[in-house]
Amino acid sequence: MKRAIDLVLVIAGGFLLLPIALGVALAVKFTSSGPALYWSDRVGRGGAIFRMPKFRTMKVGTPAVPTHLMVDAASALTPIGGFLRRTSLDEIPQLWSVLAGDMSFVGPRPALFNQDDLIALRREQGVDTLRPGITGWAQVNGRDELPIPVKVAFDREYLDRQSLLFDLGIILRTAGKLLGDKSVMH
Repeated sequence: MKRAIDLVLVIAGGFLLLPIALGVALAVKFTSSGPALYWSDRVGRGGAIFRMPKFRTMKVGTPAVPTHLMVDAASALTPIGGFLRRTSLDEIPQLWSVLAGDMSFVGPRPALFNQDDLIALRREQGVDTLRPGITGWAQVNGRDELPIPVKVAFDREYLDRQSLLFDLGIILRTAGKLLGDKSVMH
């Protein structure tokens, strides 16, 4: 049932977001050199690696590490990278990953391939059995500001409580944060 809902949301969201996505792609191309999309190696269900697209917010050649581990992440941002991240417009291409079955709308955010501590803790807690999501319970409860053990505790709580109603609540909280919360940093 969850997969069917994901597909309906991707098709509906894709049509609604297509003009915005085209505008963002053009803006990325006109404000920095390099491709509009950045394909990131991520860890999916069962530890499988998949390639997740995002609109590029960092300069070409920036190391593939979590932003919070970079010494000066702001200097690596493209001219519109900060705006795209604050508004989460950089995440629109992830609809492709939902369509491909690598992601869901709701689930734990997919770890970077090199986030060994996060990957190991999720495996230990059984969270790696879930399909990663564009948004999730940890996302609406602190996003990147959460220490990894706290993030995984929220992921585990999602595993234990998952339901369509819970997913709907997370989607609504995500929309509220995107429309009203200006504290999102990365």
